[in-house]
Amino acid sequence: MLILLAFIIVFHITSAALLFISTIDNAWWVGDNFSTDVWRMCATNTSTCTAITDQFREYQSIQAVQATMILSTIFCCVAFLIFILQLFRLKQGERFVLTSIIQLLSCLCVMIAASIYTDRHEELHKSNEYSFEVSEGRYGYSFVLAWIAFAFTLISGVMYLILRKRK
Repeated sequence: MLILLAFIIVFHITSAALLFISTIDNAWWVGDNFSTDVWRMCATNTSTCTAITDQFREYQSIQAVQATMILSTIFCCVAFLIFILQLFRLKQGERFVLTSIIQLLSCLCVMIAASIYTDRHEELHKSNEYSFEVSEGRYGYSFVLAWIAFAFTLISGVMYLILRKRK
C-alpha cells in the first residue's frame, strides 16, 4: 500500500511539474531562429524577447490559453493539497472524490488551452506585429508537454476516483 501511495504522489507531482514547465517555458512554437510561447516571442540569434500584448491581432486567443494553463496548474496543486488532507480526514473505505473532481478540472483546463492553441496557431503566427517571421515554425516541446500533462492529469483524476482509502 505504501508503494502505491508513493507512486500516486510521484505521478501527481510529475503532472504538476509538466504543467509548470509547459506554462512557463518559451517553446510552444519554435523555428530556426525564434521561439514563442503564450507570453513572449524571442529571437534566438539576438537573444531579444518581446512580450505579446494586446497589439496582436489574436491576443484574445492567447489570453484564453494563458488563463486556462494557469487555472490548470492551480487546480493541479490544489488537488494535491486536498489529497494530502483527505489522506488524514477520510474514513476507511471512502473514495477521493473531491481530489478527483479538481484534478479532472485541471485536465479540462489544459485540454482547452492546448486545443485553442492548436486551432488558432495559424492566425496567431501570421500577425504583422511580430518583429520577425514566425509562420514557418513547428510545435515546440512546451506544447507537447501540455498534451502530455493532459494525459497525466486525466489518468490521475480517474485514479483518484477509483482509489479507496485503506489502512
